Amino acid sequence: MNRLAGVTSPYLLQHADNPVDWWPWGAEAFEEARRRDVPVLLSVGYSACHWCHVMAHESFEDDATGAYLNEHFVSVKVDREERPDVDAVYMEAVQAATGHGGWPMTVFLTPDAEPFYFGTYFPPEPRHGMPSFRQVLEGVAAAWRDRRDEVDEVAGNIVRELSGRSLAHGGDGVPGESELAQALLGLTRDYDERHGGFGGAPKFPPSMVVEFLLRHHARTGSEGALQMAADTCEAMARGGLYDQLGGGFARYSVDRAWVVPHFEKMLYDNALLCRAYTHLWRATGSDLARRVALETADFMVRELRTPEGGFASALDADSDDGTGRHVEGAYYVWTPARLREVLGEDDAAYAARFYGVTEEGTFEEGASVLQLPQGAGVVDAERLDRIRRRLLAAREERARPGRDDKVVAAWNGLAVAALAETGACFDRPDLVERATEAADLLVRVHLGEGARLARTSKDGRAGANAGVLEDYGDVAEGFLALAAVTGEGVWLEFAGFLLDIVLDRFRGEGGTLYDTAHDAEPLIRRPQDPTDNAAPSGWTAAAGALLSYAAHTGSEAHRTAAEQALGVVKALGPRAPRFVGWGLAVAEALLDGPREVAVAGPADDAATRALHRAALLGTAPGAVVAVGEPDGDEFPLLRDRPLVDGRPAAYVCRHFTCDAPTTDPERLARQLGGH
Repeated sequence: MNRLAGVTSPYLLQHADNPVDWWPWGAEAFEEARRRDVPVLLSVGYSACHWCHVMAHESFEDDATGAYLNEHFVSVKVDREERPDVDAVYMEAVQAATGHGGWPMTVFLTPDAEPFYFGTYFPPEPRHGMPSFRQVLEGVAAAWRDRRDEVDEVAGNIVRELSGRSLAHGGDGVPGESELAQALLGLTRDYDERHGGFGGAPKFPPSMVVEFLLRHHARTGSEGALQMAADTCEAMARGGLYDQLGGGFARYSVDRAWVVPHFEKMLYDNALLCRAYTHLWRATGSDLARRVALETADFMVRELRTPEGGFASALDADSDDGTGRHVEGAYYVWTPARLREVLGEDDAAYAARFYGVTEEGTFEEGASVLQLPQGAGVVDAERLDRIRRRLLAAREERARPGRDDKVVAAWNGLAVAALAETGACFDRPDLVERATEAADLLVRVHLGEGARLARTSKDGRAGANAGVLEDYGDVAEGFLALAAVTGEGVWLEFAGFLLDIVLDRFRGEGGTLYDTAHDAEPLIRRPQDPTDNAAPSGWTAAAGALLSYAAHTGSEAHRTAAEQALGVVKALGPRAPRFVGWGLAVAEALLDGPREVAVAGPADDAATRALHRAALLGTAPGAVVAVGEPDGDEFPLLRDRPLVDGRPAAYVCRHFTCDAPTTDPERLARQLGGH
């Protein structure tokens, strides 16, 4: 009996009709393996994962494979987005054993959850030096039956090696000028001057590194940092990574030139990039940055917003190509013939030149991913706008990629921050409203009546899995951004509630942080990863939120916790800056203060709004903003902040020193580095 029918994860539900007798992760599955004396097959993936779908179709939907698995194994399916702790622990084992990792992740465990054999995707037949999945299953079953002592020894050694890995980076000093300069030098070495971005293929959008570069420029005036950020953002926005018709970014580029994406669209990427492009516009006034920020925000609202007001996790890479086949990128790619069908000969030829659609194609089977030209000269903007609208309307007729409707707390926190700031910067109150509605959902459903944050929800119902550190850090970050934009102090209070849980339940010796709470389900190792990958790590997300909250409230406990957490950035920043981008951005805020801005004035006064806008447009790294009535009680920063000569005023403080209050938005902008 397949046990996935009643779960909330869309990824697990995709496997509910498999002939495999899947179990969700839980003690019952391991008790069953112990009772039957068989190993556990752990299969980890997520709903937008192309190769997860391929392996499912080839193997997990196959009756013979399902029968073999059911006879010789207890099979456990895990959605990595619902259980990042389980994913992290076993991915660490896979990477240690094989030198690489990825999804689908395939791990064989003892009934005590100890891993002993690893892999990722396995084909149905041997190919490219890989054994078939059936060969792997037969080999593992034989080893379990005939060489049990060897299996137990391997599993024991792996667990001992993993449990011995512990980070001691906490409280050994904060990163300073030297470490941040070394980090910038390291990024310069890795920078791709021709195509933008860092490193080679596959190339992921470095949103958090861009945030560091923008903050470093704001603090130091480094033109090189700004140039790397701006050129990278332009290259990504002009390439196939960005959806030129509908907005929004794919997860990564398979090539170094940003031409061909891996077509899945993730909420976290789009939230982080929306915010980064908004901040690039704030620093430079770039029209491209403004357009991409707003198009990405509109994409999130249009394509990912759920009926309950939250944001869905992802859009799939694959969709029906019109022949009944599920094909990667089918929804997004074009051929010259398809352009002619929609546009006619003349406009199709024009569109093909503009978007780089060729007979040979840039993708598979002669299809092309739309790109924008480099230096195209004068273009007919009205004609191009008509063409884009017609192509978008035609694309709407295609079979749409599947959507993972699961609401992940951390990623919704990132979306709240992005939409709130983008809405404020570009005078789009509708985006601020969408951010507020998502924040309301996080409070109503994910916090609910309890004192802890749920990792996920679906259809307005909280999932059973506890929030991990990134959920607390990113949701607090979103609430703090929303507080600054709306002037509603309740969001600061909610952020403080979450961060108090971080201090109480996620900290170790010397201020180190763990990804799971002290009382979380015990795994073979308590996960702890400070590196920023596709999204901020829980460690650096918490550090940033703790620092901002301390600036708002003057809390020494939160400031100290942030500084102790940044010890890992002091250690990793100079050596691996690409993988601690958000940590470096938080370190820039620490070096700058961060600055504390209080705007005191009646909400209905245009002068208050002008000062508030100037504060939000300031580029000072990590500056916190409070706005409200003079001497108001919405925010601690507003206490003892009266009007000046009867007019709304802004107060700027940092490092325990305050400037004279000002009633002039232009002067405030100069104080905060606004353009």
